[in-house]
Amino acid sequence: MNGHAPGGAMPMAGAETLPLAVSAFGLVKCFGDVRAVDGVDLDVQRGAIFAILGPNGAGKTTLIRMLATLTVPDAGRASVMGHNLIAAPHKVRAAIAMTGQFASLDEDLTGRENLLLLARLWGFRGSKAKARADDLLEAFDLSEAAHKQVNAYSGGMRRRLDIAASLIVTPGLLFLDEPTTGLDPVARQGVWRMIRDLAGAGVTILLTTQYLDEADQLADRIAVIDHGRKIAEGTSRELKAATGSGTLHVALTDAARLGTAARLLEARLGGKVQSSAEGARLSIRAATPEQANEALASLLAEGIELADFAMGSPSLDEVFFALTGASSATDEGTSG
Repeated sequence: MNGHAPGGAMPMAGAETLPLAVSAFGLVKCFGDVRAVDGVDLDVQRGAIFAILGPNGAGKTTLIRMLATLTVPDAGRASVMGHNLIAAPHKVRAAIAMTGQFASLDEDLTGRENLLLLARLWGFRGSKAKARADDLLEAFDLSEAAHKQVNAYSGGMRRRLDIAASLIVTPGLLFLDEPTTGLDPVARQGVWRMIRDLAGAGVTILLTTQYLDEADQLADRIAVIDHGRKIAEGTSRELKAATGSGTLHVALTDAARLGTAARLLEARLGGKVQSSAEGARLSIRAATPEQANEALASLLAEGIELADFAMGSPSLDEVFFALTGASSATDEGTSG
């Protein structure tokens, strides 16, 4: 499997002649009167980790399902790993793997039995099927749990096994739909390491996520989708720079005054405050340091004591909010 090596390494010989992992133009999918995906263009380089972000119902999952040949587009065109999505769906399927939001495992079987079954379905026989299952269990740190039934696995273990099951035959492109939803922070970090390792081995990763820090940590490029349309695309740094302003962060001594402080900041700066009751923190866009200073003065004049304040670049979460007007911490519905 050829492609661009991650981390800025020199491409392999001949890599410059390879088509994009994904090249899509004007993709549309309707459900009745609802245009779940409304004219999306997308180019994904081989060997990259590409994240698709969007609020609940934005069209992320529907877009992924089209590119994975699970749903037929109503309009537009696309190629995946060099194969036409409509004319050669069987070739697309042979080059990809997909892990959805929910584990597709038999919970009454052990982890090893699940992988053995899938290996045999893929054509591995005898000792080769056993070797492939054992290799994947070791690679995903599941060897000690190999002979336990899946219904006894933790959420993180199930997720690792589900991704391992997608890699019986190493794909050129792996679709990951909400790969860490519902996992605790330690399990999320483990899945992140696996995703980086897969990209390092040359697998292109196209993922959807509701966690902005996940995209910030993993993705080479990010596309933001809202109401079925792509409204922004770039690196994390480019998206943050595109807001054209900094962000004022304040922490209040008294959490009971969050509401008053939020109203004062919005009146002074004209934007929308993002608040966190944990730590009594508020964040709002400020075009200049002078505006931020004036906003701070208005809080002090009202007798609102500050435990901390800072002016900095916006977080990716704040960029997302500015672009879509929606909170990122939402679960996506079936048409998402």
